[in-house]
Amino acid sequence: MTDHYRPRAKYVIGPDGSPLTVADLPPKNTKRWVIRRKAEVVAAVRGGLLSLEEACDRYTLTVEEFLSWQHSIDRHGLPGLRATRVQQYRQ
Repeated sequence: MTDHYRPRAKYVIGPDGSPLTVADLPPKNTKRWVIRRKAEVVAAVRGGLLSLEEACDRYTLTVEEFLSWQHSIDRHGLPGLRATRVQQYRQ
């Protein structure tokens, strides 16, 4: 088997348009997930700063939880990540 080497990005563009590095990501022990933090993690995975597995391990997330954040951003933008508005966005 051959391992596919994918070079890791040094930075990605964050949800606010500024560069985002691994050092800028939320702390590993984050318990309170506000919109900005969720969006930063999604941007990091999409941009190749972290893999999906690394993000889930780092933040103790399930794949389904991460994918729901990604889906909410795709469908509703950043307001879709608002926990108090979840029922308005779910079908």
